[in-house]
Amino acid sequence: MDLIGPTSQSFISQRTKLHYADWGNEGAPPLILQHGGRDHCRSWDWVAEELRKDWHVICPDLRGHGDSEWTNTGVYTVSSYVYDLAQLIHQLELAPVTIVAHSLGGNVSLRYAGMYPEKVRKIVAIEGLGPSPRVQEKMAATPWYDHRKQWIDKKREASARQVRRYASFAEALDRMHEANSYLSRAQAEHLTRHGAIRNEDGTWSWKFDPHLHAWPPDDITMDQLEELWGRITCPALMIYGNDSWASNPEKDGRIAHFGDNVKVSAYDRAGHWVHHDRFDDFVAEVRGFIG
Repeated sequence: MDLIGPTSQSFISQRTKLHYADWGNEGAPPLILQHGGRDHCRSWDWVAEELRKDWHVICPDLRGHGDSEWTNTGVYTVSSYVYDLAQLIHQLELAPVTIVAHSLGGNVSLRYAGMYPEKVRKIVAIEGLGPSPRVQEKMAATPWYDHRKQWIDKKREASARQVRRYASFAEALDRMHEANSYLSRAQAEHLTRHGAIRNEDGTWSWKFDPHLHAWPPDDITMDQLEELWGRITCPALMIYGNDSWASNPEKDGRIAHFGDNVKVSAYDRAGHWVHHDRFDDFVAEVRGFIG
């Protein structure tokens, strides 16, 4: 009898217990579906249901997200996320692995693919390149020490602020739907059901750590990041929504940092969450690409 849904599993990385949803079919090739910032692994459920018969689908919760533990410091660097992904692939012996990742998850996964090109079979990144060159230029106008001062202010604000509480599940659902207008009401309810937790007093709060709002200023340089992009050797597909805030690399010039193994696909009537907004077309394209 087939399982209706995934099993909840965990592994240890950097002394932190991290969660992942395992959709079974262990004899099949491994496929990691990695969510983005302030999201959770169960946002991949619809995609996982479509691919589970042909793949061993594993959907990790990033640290500080979903059912993974929060860090004691509340500091979440991209390097830590890359380490966690490396640990998951190492501990479960998944290499060479296929990865489909969204937003922050795409950023993390592309870095991993550049660091360990021999360990990634194919990769799909949905709007995973981070800030556009225009945004980078604007950020560079602020002195580096001011960026760090701003981060300290945001950390203090996060530590002083109480976790947002919604009086009812319906109120949390309304907020989810408001923030993601392309979602159907059913999609928003599913994402809220798995993305929120009921507090002892009966109110509801999001599972992600509020300190995720304070983005740490310490990271590799843009030159180093671009070097990692150029080291990716596997076939790679980058997907963008034409109604999204994210900048398409074919239009902003960042595609020049990748090799001929990388192509870009853009979707009309889609925002940042292309895998939700154009689900059928997305699944068809990804299935053909990774298959």
